[in-house]
Amino acid sequence: MNRDILAVIRDRMTSFSKRQKLIANYILENYEKAAFMTAAKLGEMVGTSESTVVRFAAELGFEGYPEMQQTLQDLTRGRLTTVQRIEVSYDRLGTQDVLEKVMQADIDQLRRTLTELDRGDFSAAVDAIVSARRIYIIGVRSSAALSDFLSFYFKMVFEDTVQVAASQISEMYEQLIHVGSEDVVIGISFPRYSTRCVQTMQYAREQGAKVIAITDSTMSPLYETAHYRLLAKSDMASFVDSLVAPLSLINALIVAVGRKKSGDITDTFQRLERIWDEYQVYEKAPPDNT
Repeated sequence: MNRDILAVIRDRMTSFSKRQKLIANYILENYEKAAFMTAAKLGEMVGTSESTVVRFAAELGFEGYPEMQQTLQDLTRGRLTTVQRIEVSYDRLGTQDVLEKVMQADIDQLRRTLTELDRGDFSAAVDAIVSARRIYIIGVRSSAALSDFLSFYFKMVFEDTVQVAASQISEMYEQLIHVGSEDVVIGISFPRYSTRCVQTMQYAREQGAKVIAITDSTMSPLYETAHYRLLAKSDMASFVDSLVAPLSLINALIVAVGRKKSGDITDTFQRLERIWDEYQVYEKAPPDNT
């Protein structure tokens, strides 16, 4: 469902049955909580049955309640404050084993990312990166760690990679002043989405650059701006952003680009190995005397 689910519910309110209106009103007033409830729990909260909640999801055009719940979660993650995220995480975790819950959630996000990622956009993004004159990489706040990782490897592969420093919005535009139609701009942002990242990506597109978004859903503000969209799930189990699936996606992007540039990479790392040995950059492993 491309439209905001809350807008759809408001538009269709008069067509709902009495019990469906109870569900609809609760979602409109408490969508950040409803997004993480089971169908049974949501039914209990409004005084109706689980089956009625499931039928409500079907009435909205979803194949089942899980699809409606996922749509609500995609909407919610971009709107929750940090305090609300903490409250939601406490409700979701309860008394469960935190280690198992968090790691299992990350495994689920990897599976969903692999299943739902648009292979066409991935291949097109790789081709655009390989043929670019200059590559700009933008990642703000928690996404800065992903930007660091991607930039570290791309700077070894390409002669002209710019990691856009994000301390001030004015400085970001200054670093993008020469961006043009031969360049690629990779923007990385996950809920809560950075205004600085969104604005600079829009600027880059206006200047004719190919724009690649690494984000979480079609509801991300980066989605419409980008030519190519690489979606990685980042469902949060707490106030901490889950970057497992995004990092795995970036790993795949680096490897795919590396295969296209295999000759250049071999030459680069041969030179680096000689430099590392000469300047003793790395400790040598002790001999194995077994």
